[in-house]
Amino acid sequence: MTEVMGVLNVTPDSFSDGGRFDALDAAIARGRELVAQGATIVDVGGESTRPGAEAVPPSEEQRRVVPVIRALAESGIRISIDTIHAETAEAAVAAGASIVNDVSGGLHDPRMAEAVAASGAEFAIGHWRGIPDPAHGRSGYVDVVGEIREALARSAERAVAAGVDARRIILDPGLGFDKTAEQGWRLLAQLRELGGPEARILVGISRKRMLGELLDALPEAARGAGGPMARDLATAVTSALAVRAGAWGVRVHDVPSTVQALAVAGAWSAAEGTASTQAFPAASLPVFGEALPSQFGAVSPSSSRASLRVEGSDPAPAPRFDGDLIRLSGLEVRAHHGVFDFEREQGQRFLIDAEVSVDLGAAARSDELSRTVHYGELAEAISAAVERDPVDLIETVAERAADVALSFDGVRAVRLTVHKPEAPIDLPFGDVSVTVVRAAAGAGTAGGSE
Repeated sequence: MTEVMGVLNVTPDSFSDGGRFDALDAAIARGRELVAQGATIVDVGGESTRPGAEAVPPSEEQRRVVPVIRALAESGIRISIDTIHAETAEAAVAAGASIVNDVSGGLHDPRMAEAVAASGAEFAIGHWRGIPDPAHGRSGYVDVVGEIREALARSAERAVAAGVDARRIILDPGLGFDKTAEQGWRLLAQLRELGGPEARILVGISRKRMLGELLDALPEAARGAGGPMARDLATAVTSALAVRAGAWGVRVHDVPSTVQALAVAGAWSAAEGTASTQAFPAASLPVFGEALPSQFGAVSPSSSRASLRVEGSDPAPAPRFDGDLIRLSGLEVRAHHGVFDFEREQGQRFLIDAEVSVDLGAAARSDELSRTVHYGELAEAISAAVERDPVDLIETVAERAADVALSFDGVRAVRLTVHKPEAPIDLPFGDVSVTVVRAAAGAGTAGGSE
């Protein structure tokens, strides 16, 4: 499922909505509205990084953002803090933020990676060469995709060396930060090349100048009313295309248009049988006005799972399990999922059973590990998926873990069970579990379903 990061600027000078939400009550109301519209994360920022913006002392930045973060987090909303200051990141996480979104990737403040590591937050690492230069004096690249891939890898390595868990890193190519429009489009077209198969890529194209330049070339009557907000339709289209290209999440100002675009992309993928799991499948659309971010779980961008269910349709046939199998049973993971606050605060034990359908003939004949599924790596990947950000339902956990299993080369189908032996049930019981059965795109199916 795609993460939709709704932008909440509590600043007087942001380039597109500065001053609209700098009052506390207005900011809190806007954060809740973003979630009601379909945002799974609210990205709170207290300092503008637009060209020419005045630098804000961390103390003032915290005065703006911390009360907003605390109020939204207390409502169960997943919060990201958009900051380049370690001191602000620490205060924001203490107030309830779970993601630190640093457009400088830790380059502006040398303490940032260490602060994120100590906080346990996820770390969105952006690529930049400083506050954007409108004249593009720092936009010289020989190979823009290769150079930014290497720069992001170096920033990630520094973060890991400082103690950040590599599984909690998100990569952002930094569109608009010392990249021309042509370079930005190239990055979007080659998004999958910016990280490994499990990399989570965040795309922030919303209302940016490269869209404005594109729209300016259209007939005047087709451009809209003008100004940054006229770029929301183009933002939604680009965000949906970015998801199809492998983006884990998109950062947008106007949530409804992007949620609609992702719904269309998801329906299209389901119909053609490729089922981009990053787009909203029809059966998983949020109930607008009621949804909270915990209803959604991020999945691996490399997942190729076919969409097996469409709301109102007959149950899909179950994937075939008539070939070779690898079974992984009793994988124990401690995580913080659950509907109740105490479950999320205290955490509990989950047991995972996974059965993957593969063709083991080539491995058996060659005796080469590379020709089969490395069950140690499979266990680590499933464990990381289960440990990740808390959600309400073990159904969501199972779906997330199954997607990760399907991202392994050669896996045709997966049957995955999540056991919750410590579930808060008042009556004596032995176990409660959820099993999902999923097939890779194009894999054969057998009659019946589980």
